[in-house]
Amino acid sequence: MEKKLLKIGIIQQHNTADINGNRQRLAEKIRVHAADGAQLIVNHELHDTLYFCQTENVDLCGLAVGIPSETTEFYSRLASETGTVIVSSLFERRAPGLYHNTAVVFEKDGIMAGKYRKMHIPDDPAYYEKFYFTPGDLGFEPIETSVGRLGVLVCWDQWYPEAARLMALRGAEILIYPTAIGWESTDEEAEKARQREAWITVQRGHAVANGLPVVAVNRVGHEPDVSGQTNGIQFWGSSFVAGPQGEFLFKASDNAEECAVVEVDMSRSENVRRWWPFLRDRRIDSYGGLTSRFLD
Repeated sequence: MEKKLLKIGIIQQHNTADINGNRQRLAEKIRVHAADGAQLIVNHELHDTLYFCQTENVDLCGLAVGIPSETTEFYSRLASETGTVIVSSLFERRAPGLYHNTAVVFEKDGIMAGKYRKMHIPDDPAYYEKFYFTPGDLGFEPIETSVGRLGVLVCWDQWYPEAARLMALRGAEILIYPTAIGWESTDEEAEKARQREAWITVQRGHAVANGLPVVAVNRVGHEPDVSGQTNGIQFWGSSFVAGPQGEFLFKASDNAEECAVVEVDMSRSENVRRWWPFLRDRRIDSYGGLTSRFLD
């Protein structure tokens, strides 16, 4: 089978409170990736701002942006300028008091190819996302682009095999996870290592179970908790690209900014699915219980 190579630009960045500065640094890296031949650029979750969900503060809702807005215009122009497909992650203001955590994909001509609203919303210490985000209502629909059908999901979605499977069943050719996840400072080192390895392992499992490449891009570095209730979050980076058998094609460090252009052979999924025909052998007549909260 003839190879179908896709060059994917990965941007693992440390954010500051300077929104414009964050954007400009991303833009510079996107331009460099484009010059290096990248066709698809993937950014981490909520890449324009600090991870504001560490506290519950209604004033922070002012960070939300409309779709369309000046923010989407910025990334639209950047996609058109560089001729790349860009996966962005924005705090969407849908209406007064109604907000989503939304991934927006821009085609290489700058047109918005589609968007995905985060479906699974966490609510944990330092991750108070339910305070800000309404769960998504667009379903698990791949976004059609010039580089393929992108199964874009967001962060907490990455723990759910159902989300990955539904994207695959709807024809996604690659699974993409913009992410913001890190360590809580009081956890022991062994516990920190277990958490990060679990995060990597479950997503590699999605690659294997669906016979698809997976791209996970996380932020990195320490971000303080302005409330002082915790010591903030040390985001663990470790962005990676896995092939359709879960094999690592790229893995970033856990403590530094890192950029890379990773070449993925998109044609391998066809062969892997022939060798391991999981979709063929699914017992769809016996999975009704998956729509229940719990089976007593």
